[in-house]
Amino acid sequence: MAPDMDRVFHALGDPTRRAIIGRLSLGPQSVSKLAEPLGVTITAIGQHLQVLEETGFVSTKKSGRTRSCRLESAGFTALERWAMEHRKMWERRLDVLGRLLAEDDD
Repeated sequence: MAPDMDRVFHALGDPTRRAIIGRLSLGPQSVSKLAEPLGVTITAIGQHLQVLEETGFVSTKKSGRTRSCRLESAGFTALERWAMEHRKMWERRLDVLGRLLAEDDD
């Protein structure tokens, strides 16, 4: 199931969540490793990770006492699909506007 786009944009609207995505783009990391440079608690990171998991950007896996996190493609795929659909719509509208303006010049 595709993520709700309102939730996707909400997830990306937070600078801490974008920082988490940036850190995970370097490779999987533990929750505690993610929390260190961001200056937030592990509990807060867990809350951010929950939002990122719900929108398909991140997955987490617990092994013993360590929870590791990694990027997933579902959120990015949904975002890309949304952007392409809107781009096509605006290109069509701008093409129509261009033809109308060209007709006025004639």
